[in-house]
Amino acid sequence: MVDRDRSGFIDEYELQQALSSGYQRFNLRTIRLLMFLFKNPYDSLRIPMEFAALWSCLGHWRAVFERFDRDRSGKIDLMELRDALYSLGYAIPPSVLQLLISKYDNGLNFDSFVECGMIVKGLTEKFKEKDPGFKLLGRKGTFGVLKS
Repeated sequence: MVDRDRSGFIDEYELQQALSSGYQRFNLRTIRLLMFLFKNPYDSLRIPMEFAALWSCLGHWRAVFERFDRDRSGKIDLMELRDALYSLGYAIPPSVLQLLISKYDNGLNFDSFVECGMIVKGLTEKFKEKDPGFKLLGRKGTFGVLKS
């Protein structure tokens, strides 16, 4: 059961436990980013509406991650990250890609991939708010199924 205290809401620790499995544990930083994107800013994640949207989004990310983890190492390298982000609508310059991948010890597991994707999405949206002609992270589409 996800909602351990039966409050009708999920806090960050309940979400971390719900999303973590035997082979994959989500970092609290990633959990907090997910909650920021999917919840009402004044409370915890609501069940089932917000959790269902988040779960669907993670399913999409998992499919992209597995598609581009071509060597099945459980990590995405620089070229795999470039291709995965492009498939999600982001043409990232090589210098930015190198900066992103170096933050994750030159390879991203699924948790890090989700975190990286949310960072790219968030930065792109903030730059677009300030400059509608923003071209640095040349966007060709949208990032998966994240809400705006």
